[in-house]
Amino acid sequence: MSEKNYEVPLWEKYVLTIDEAIVYFNIGEKKLRKIVSEHISDNSFVILNGNKQLIKRKKFEDFLDKTNAI
Repeated sequence: MSEKNYEVPLWEKYVLTIDEAIVYFNIGEKKLRKIVSEHISDNSFVILNGNKQLIKRKKFEDFLDKTNAI
C-alpha cells in the first residue's frame, strides 16, 4: 500500500501547532504559550486535542490585529 504525503502550507492550515505558530507569527515560544494559556477557557482561538494545544490561525490573526502589544 502506498503512503500519501499531504503537505499543506502553513498559510492554508485551519489550525497550527505551537511550533508552527511560532514560525508563522514570529512570536517566541514562551510568549505564545503564555498567550495560549490565558485564552484557553474563552473559546476564542485555542482548540485542545487531548493535551495538545492548537491555534485557529485566522482567529489568532484577528486577535493580533486588535492587539497593540504582546
